[in-house]
Amino acid sequence: MENREAVIEELERIKPTHVLNCAGCTGRPNVDWCEDNKAATIRSNVIGTLNLADACEQRGVHISVFATGCIYAYDDAHPIGGPGFLETDPANFSGSFYSATKLRVEEIMMNYPNVLCLRLRMPVSDDLHPRNFVTKITKYERVVDVPNSNTILHDLLPAAILLAENNETGVYNFTNPGAISHNEVLGLFKNIVRPEFEWKNFSLEQQSLVIKAGRSNCMLDTGKLVRKLEEYGFEVPEVHDAYEQCFKRMVENGVE
Repeated sequence: MENREAVIEELERIKPTHVLNCAGCTGRPNVDWCEDNKAATIRSNVIGTLNLADACEQRGVHISVFATGCIYAYDDAHPIGGPGFLETDPANFSGSFYSATKLRVEEIMMNYPNVLCLRLRMPVSDDLHPRNFVTKITKYERVVDVPNSNTILHDLLPAAILLAENNETGVYNFTNPGAISHNEVLGLFKNIVRPEFEWKNFSLEQQSLVIKAGRSNCMLDTGKLVRKLEEYGFEVPEVHDAYEQCFKRMVENGVE
């Protein structure tokens, strides 16, 4: 997407009415990669995203950008168990270069009138794809136990199409309602998918010793999303219920 001429050529060839942008640089194996590859991260997450949004705006094309809610961290006004962050709350987390690029590009991008910005967090698919949040934490030697907003793709991808088809714009916290801790996720995974699974915890302080960049932990308020989707007769399940159904679908699909 950083190749503006190629982006324009593709738009002229396809002539779409809508574009869904799922591209971005999160790094491999995790966002620590971005700390050592800042120029490449900027090209992808800033220049590339703005190129595509700008080229779409010039052609009257609606664009849905699958962005991130990892631009917040629990604070005094939004403690664990307290109110979630609203779409209008200023970002308060730039502890990783990844998050720093994402929060800044969102601020700029939302000046375009054709953009729908969907803030995902810790996306979860119905399989154990390597990029599935559940797959990641099942492979960690230890995990922290902090409640977070999560995005169950089975529930929310259809909502993304619905919002795009109706040419909705603006920013939406794009997660299931509520927050769920890593231990709760892994407990459900053990009970439903893999009974022999075991895991260990460590504290945020201990985690900080083995990672280069900070990690966002927060709950996003989904009231705006829920109200908008209700207008179209669409419901998003609460995150604990959503995880239970997700893991049951995994079992039905033969995932082990």
